[in-house]
Amino acid sequence: MNAINEMYDMSIVAHNYGVMAVLGVILVNILVLFSAKDISKYTRVMRIWMPIGLTTIGAIIFTGVIMMAAKHLDFTIPNIAMIIFAVIFIFLEVKRSSKLKYINKKEEGVLKKYKVYTFKIFAIEIFVILSISFWMWI
Repeated sequence: MNAINEMYDMSIVAHNYGVMAVLGVILVNILVLFSAKDISKYTRVMRIWMPIGLTTIGAIIFTGVIMMAAKHLDFTIPNIAMIIFAVIFIFLEVKRSSKLKYINKKEEGVLKKYKVYTFKIFAIEIFVILSISFWMWI
């Protein structure tokens, strides 16, 4: 029984670090987007950076699964809410990355339009992460 509590406590700490890492990745994404001057160079940087962001999302989901397993897959309201928030977050990332994938790079002002669109998605992502975090810490 003590080993289960230790595993649960360790996964909470890892989960919190994962959330901080995702916030860090979002902030780096915002800084890279803010400083972008050329859509082709930005796309190249995002191809390298995207797997890092997805790995941090995966780390949060993995540690959440460990916590649920330690508590015998107890589907409480907070656990269900976190699953919903994870799905929302993944959906937003897919929207953001697919828009970049299919963007017409020769169109005039495309980077400016993409920046406006992406900053809105980043704002929603930060809101999602902070709202579920505040709810869990209260």
